[in-house]
Amino acid sequence: MNDNPPRTADPADSERLEALGYRQELRRSLGVLGNISMGFAVVSPVVGLYAVAQVGMSIDGGAWVWALPLCLLGQLLVVCVYSELASQWPLAGGAYQWARRLAGPTFAWLTGWVWQFAVMFANTTVAYLASPWVFALFGATPTPAQLVLVSVGFMVFCTLVNAYGINLLRWFVSLGIAAEAVASVLVGLALLLFFRRHGFGLLTDTLNAPATTGTGGVMSFLAVIAVGGWAFIGFDACVSTAEETKDAARQVPRAMRWALLSVGAVVMLNAVSVVLAHPDPAAVVAGQDLDPVTTAVTAGFGDWSAKPFVIVVLVSFTACLMASQGGAARGLYSLARDGVFPFSRQVRKVNRHKAPIGGLVAATLVSCAALPLGLESTAIGSLITFGTAATFLPFFLLTLTALIARLRGTWQPAGQVSYGRWGTLLNLLAVLWTGLEVINICWPRTILAPPGAPWYQVWAALLGVGLVTLVGAGYLLVRRPQRLMQGVGAERPDTDELAPAVI
Repeated sequence: MNDNPPRTADPADSERLEALGYRQELRRSLGVLGNISMGFAVVSPVVGLYAVAQVGMSIDGGAWVWALPLCLLGQLLVVCVYSELASQWPLAGGAYQWARRLAGPTFAWLTGWVWQFAVMFANTTVAYLASPWVFALFGATPTPAQLVLVSVGFMVFCTLVNAYGINLLRWFVSLGIAAEAVASVLVGLALLLFFRRHGFGLLTDTLNAPATTGTGGVMSFLAVIAVGGWAFIGFDACVSTAEETKDAARQVPRAMRWALLSVGAVVMLNAVSVVLAHPDPAAVVAGQDLDPVTTAVTAGFGDWSAKPFVIVVLVSFTACLMASQGGAARGLYSLARDGVFPFSRQVRKVNRHKAPIGGLVAATLVSCAALPLGLESTAIGSLITFGTAATFLPFFLLTLTALIARLRGTWQPAGQVSYGRWGTLLNLLAVLWTGLEVINICWPRTILAPPGAPWYQVWAALLGVGLVTLVGAGYLLVRRPQRLMQGVGAERPDTDELAPAVI
């Protein structure tokens, strides 16, 4: 093959996809920067910081920020395993596709099922958490019903953008993350350099938060790690668009790594800046300030900054939802083209813009179906808790499956990304990290629930994961979709010849 003239990227990618058992149906037009933008938008430093800052400070004071580098390091271990898998099998619906090749159809289907619902319900929470900012822009106080209606509007808007194909999606997402990245970096640096109110010693001060919440220092920090992991998920959106990325076997692993590292750096910068620039961190610990990020920004820059900051947050949430919704649609498309998802014939449809329109409609319907939970704040809180646990569970299952396959000798990374003898150690550490995080998130804690929350919200992670898994197992037993997966998307014998050399 070395004597053949070099091929352009598109034919080579199409041949690689055909060797893996599929036709090129989506538009392959993303470069590495476009792929990075998908991962960056879903991880989203602004969305991630808002999701964890208030909870982190209220549980562990200023010392909560040290959970972030630990969570980032743990997720980088997951990216190492995902990079080897994505390089060898650059397919949309990575969790399902990889598990199928590593462990067989039954395990793969159930893994894909859990992952899909985790993403779709995460989209529900992103849309719901974005809606209050629309009202904040106009200084209005919304009712629960109004929040739900605006959330539906967010969903529909992002669906329409996604329906026009990957190029329009890339344009919107890139514009959003450019505004978000510039604004968040500039705000973080300004708060740290010009509006800092406290010494760096505050970063090791729990402000007596563990005693206030009735937990010990170690248990409080573990609770913060459970929450902090949410700020570093979503990099697998780069995998979702693998079949639309040029030279995907090489570029998708790069995109995952750079998306996670860049977001991690921005999140940690802003977390430290918010703690040190906040006028009264003790008020956050006491539950008197439920939005420490906005408080720190407006205290530093003045009240005039409130509206521009709201716009930045809205842009960030919108870009996050667009990219995540696109990832969910492509995951459903990957399952449906194998005929193993309910209503597969409709869900697998691709429109004239080469967008997975069937997956988009299905993902939007499922996400919107959960939005009425927003009429009750404790219910939407349960959905957020479930989404975090259900996201880390596939991380754990995939890294564990990959490790078992390595040790048995049934899988050796055969793509452009391979960590050689270090791969097994990195894989083992990724299993330990994700296993710890699954247990940590699912562990019922009253300190992670609102005061007076009902018992089912305290147990929401276990109940949610258990319910989705039970429904999936029921479908598996009744419909037996794993039978349809035999021979579908099978690799041709010359796959290894088409794959790049291992490095």
